[in-house]
Amino acid sequence: MRNSNGKSTSAFIADCHLGKLAKYLRLIGLDTLYFTQIDDDALIDLAKKEKRVILTRDKALYERQEADCFYLESIQTEEQLREIIKAFKLKDQQQNFSRCIVCNEPLIRIDKEEIAQRLPPKVLKYFSHFEICTKCDRIYWHGDHYKRMKAFLEDVFNSL
Repeated sequence: MRNSNGKSTSAFIADCHLGKLAKYLRLIGLDTLYFTQIDDDALIDLAKKEKRVILTRDKALYERQEADCFYLESIQTEEQLREIIKAFKLKDQQQNFSRCIVCNEPLIRIDKEEIAQRLPPKVLKYFSHFEICTKCDRIYWHGDHYKRMKAFLEDVFNSL
């Protein structure tokens, strides 16, 4: 999809009702801002300033047409994710697990030795690949949650 300037975009702001969707968009590597509370005018101003597309289920916000906005038809998160991937032609642009799902920052690889004292004993014993968010300091590894999320994303992309 193109924004009003005719440029391809993959930077979004999910409105305050789409927190779960924002998490999944971050999981596939998309730069997605999300605020639990934000005034519509502030949301529009930020979208314009940062050249982001607002993702919303709020018809009134969508119909204002004051910023690039994408209205989501579905109320189901998984289907919303498919809508966005299709509309913005993102199937081949995924960079799964490259962003922090909490604060949206790109993750960086970190050596196990640098964070060993922060890891649970079983994680320290069984895992060797780690990434960290430089903003919120959250550590990620490829445990059970990762495997479930990976399977979920594979199902989403394979169904497109």
